Amino acid sequence: MNPLVIGLNHKTADVEVREKVAFGGDKLAPATDRLVSLPGVHEGVILSTCNRVEIYVNAENPASVENEIKNFVSDFHSVDRASLDRSLFVHCGDEAIRHVFRVASSLDSMVVGEPQILGQLKDAYEYARENRKTGTLMNRMMNKAISVAKRVRNETRIAENAVSISFAAVELARKIFDDITTKSAMLLGAGEMAELAARHLINAGVKSMCVSNRTYSRCVELANEFNGRPVKFEEFLTEMEHVDIVICSTGAPTFVVMKDHVKGVMKARRNRPIFFIDISVPRNLDPAINDLDNVYLYDVDDLQGVVDTNVEQRKIEAEKAEAIVTEEIGNFRKWLASLDAVPTVVALRERADAIREDETAKALNKLGICDERTEKIIRSLAHNIVNKMLHPPTAALRGEAADKEILVDLVRRIYKLDSEEVER
Repeated sequence: MNPLVIGLNHKTADVEVREKVAFGGDKLAPATDRLVSLPGVHEGVILSTCNRVEIYVNAENPASVENEIKNFVSDFHSVDRASLDRSLFVHCGDEAIRHVFRVASSLDSMVVGEPQILGQLKDAYEYARENRKTGTLMNRMMNKAISVAKRVRNETRIAENAVSISFAAVELARKIFDDITTKSAMLLGAGEMAELAARHLINAGVKSMCVSNRTYSRCVELANEFNGRPVKFEEFLTEMEHVDIVICSTGAPTFVVMKDHVKGVMKARRNRPIFFIDISVPRNLDPAINDLDNVYLYDVDDLQGVVDTNVEQRKIEAEKAEAIVTEEIGNFRKWLASLDAVPTVVALRERADAIREDETAKALNKLGICDERTEKIIRSLAHNIVNKMLHPPTAALRGEAADKEILVDLVRRIYKLDSEEVER
């Protein structure tokens, strides 16, 4: 059994190439059927996401199967084989196992530690399994990859701490307010990162959201998207008296909210804390706002500082995760090696049982008619002798050994187990 991985991702191919070879929608079913029908391919899983297209197979002969799969991808998507080869990577054996484990654990993702890839890998595997495209190797490898990913999540902090500007804003809001689900928020403007931060706040469970924008039609559109309330731009200061978090990105070239504005807002709020997030460049919120009591203002540079710190922390946690992956590759390799020895163990047992039955029958025939108790003792004696003689070689075949292939071949030669017998 030989695990083989062929694919491309955000590191090896730009988005235009990834789009051309994606197996999304109604392409997945015929593609998987064709994949497992290729010569030398016994099992197959196709993972296709926005950042990667990868094919996992159990290959009879990796070298020949590699070429078959590359031709299949090229033909299926009508993509020039030469240009495709420039983007593809190939991993075989332990490196294939390592790659699958790293992908599942989000160590190979554009944003290390992001959780989506594990769910995408699970979906890809479940589709292949339910359609009977997987077998012993793929089932074991995919389930192991999922368990490795869970172990990485449990034993490291790789998924903790924000590594994007928009999510860092939410993380800071959580630190300022103990329970974000009781707080209300305002989106002031319609900058891309500000919108993303607003979505993160909603996903985090913020109680309510209102939206204010210079163009009222856009304001209504965004409010509908967020299941919130539209607020006319000239009325946002009045509304600010009732919200706890303000995300600002209006695109204006100067400050939109000044210190004196917020001073009036805080008076109406009776000095209840308020959190401002200025994702505008140039800034839309007067930095002097931060001088007011119970007012917390963070701009893009502040948020980037949080992100940079968190990225460094994730790198440290990623090193711990890589050690877990390496350990689990060793465990999987032991299982794979023991699996290769199983046919030899079975053939050896069958050969020994056949000899035992034959010799027992001869002995009983020579003894003539004997009582049931005597026959039982003779059969038990023969059975025990065979078991004790077989225990050392079978234990060695099933155990850990660096030279397992040599050991398997040696046992076959000593006990004269031909390849046809082992295969059967």
